[in-house]
Amino acid sequence: MSELTPRILKRETHSSRARLSVVAAILMTLLAVYGLLEAILRAVGQPPWLIDPLAFAQRLAGLPEGIEPMLLGAIGVLLLLVGLIFLAYAVLPGRRARHIIPDPRIAIVVDDEVIASALAKRARLAAGVTREQVMVVVSARAVQVNVRPTSGIRLEESHIRAAVEAELAAMALEPAPEVTVKLSGSGVVGV
Repeated sequence: MSELTPRILKRETHSSRARLSVVAAILMTLLAVYGLLEAILRAVGQPPWLIDPLAFAQRLAGLPEGIEPMLLGAIGVLLLLVGLIFLAYAVLPGRRARHIIPDPRIAIVVDDEVIASALAKRARLAAGVTREQVMVVVSARAVQVNVRPTSGIRLEESHIRAAVEAELAAMALEPAPEVTVKLSGSGVVGV
């Protein structure tokens, strides 16, 4: 494998922070342009467009005077939430819904929906039910297989789990998800 392959795989399985960075940059640019506009208007002796920068700075320094405590609290909570969102995007791993299939020659990245479709087919064949009776959800570390049996036909959860785990073993996904199978308590009318 090439030395670039691990970087390519990481880029394909993790989401970019570019969108949030662009939003932050645009907000900061607009704030700076507004501040520059107000400073220019003050320098040429014109009235402020929205608020005088010196009056705003004095008012900010004098907080919490002149503002309702509830409004000040609401503004604080809003700023805290925005800060937490930016912090979460910076710290938490942004993972896309994809898995890696190791191969010595090429980089293989598979979307979780494709994996779910293959596992649903395998579970459906193992259970002997129709397509509509099986739903599979694939996440980073787990595979959830939900099966609604046909009324009057008993299904073995261990048999379905073994079939799905065999399909996962053949795929050799990284990271390897853990399989759980849930059989619905109520069945559907057979076709």
